[in-house]
Amino acid sequence: MIGAILGDILGSTYEWRNTKTETFPLFPPETRFTDDTVMTIATSYALLQQKSYRETYQNFYHRYPNAGYGSRFSEWAQNKEANAYGSYGNGSAMRVSPVAYAFRTETEVLSEAERSAGVSHNHPEGIKGAKAIALATFYARNGKSKDFIQKEIEKRFGYNLQDSISNIRKTYHFDVSCQGSVPEAIISFLESTDYESAIRKAISLGGDSDTIACMCGSIASAYYGEIPDLILSKGISYLDSYLKEQVKQFAKQYPVLKNNSDLIKLLSK
Repeated sequence: MIGAILGDILGSTYEWRNTKTETFPLFPPETRFTDDTVMTIATSYALLQQKSYRETYQNFYHRYPNAGYGSRFSEWAQNKEANAYGSYGNGSAMRVSPVAYAFRTETEVLSEAERSAGVSHNHPEGIKGAKAIALATFYARNGKSKDFIQKEIEKRFGYNLQDSISNIRKTYHFDVSCQGSVPEAIISFLESTDYESAIRKAISLGGDSDTIACMCGSIASAYYGEIPDLILSKGISYLDSYLKEQVKQFAKQYPVLKNNSDLIKLLSK
C-alpha cells in the first residue's frame, strides 16, 4: 500500500510532463499526492472501518476534491444516487492495493478486489485490472517469485507480460484504461531490481505516469519489503496529517514493510 502511494507521489510531476528516461529527479518542485493516493487510502479506510466502498470513496472525494480525478469519476462521486458507470479506467486498479494486505487467501483477495472496483468501475476490464494488481501484490508479499507472478497473471487475466520496458517505451502513449496500463505496470515491476528501479521504469514509459507508478509500486514494495529511506521519508512528507493517520492505522493492523515500525514512526511525526 505505501509503495502505491509513493509511486503516485513520485510520478505526479511526470503525468503531464512525460519523461522517456529512467534518470530523472525524484522530487521536483511540483511533486504532490493525487487522486491515486486519496483513493488508495480510502480503500484502506473502508477495510479498517468496515464501511462501504461507495460511501468511503465519495466521502474522500469531497474531502480532497482537487486531487486530479477523472471527469466521470467526479460526476459519480458527487451523486449519492449514481450507479456504477461502466468504466474500464485504471482508477479501479490504482486504489486496490490495501486489499492484498487485508485478506489471507487468493479467493478472498479476488472477491474483495471486484467489490472495490464494482461500485464505480464495473466494466469487465475495470474489474480485471483491479483483480490483477491485487493478486500480483498478494503474491509478492507472500514470497512468490517473479516468474510465478508473471505466469499466474498471464494465465488468469490474459495479459501479455512478455514485452520489455525498452520496447514498450518507444511507442507508449497516454492510456488510462486498465488494459492499456496494468500490464505495463506489472512489466515494470518484473524488470526491476528494487523498489526505486521499479518506479523509475514505470515513470519512464510516459503516459499516465503517476498511476502506472502507483500500480507498479504496490507490487514492488510488497515484493522487496523495503523502500529507500530517502524516498520513504520525503514521500511521506507530502501527505497531510489526516492521510498520514489513516496510513498509520492500516500499517498497525496490516504490516506493509519489513521495517514497519520505522514506517509507523515516520507517520507519527
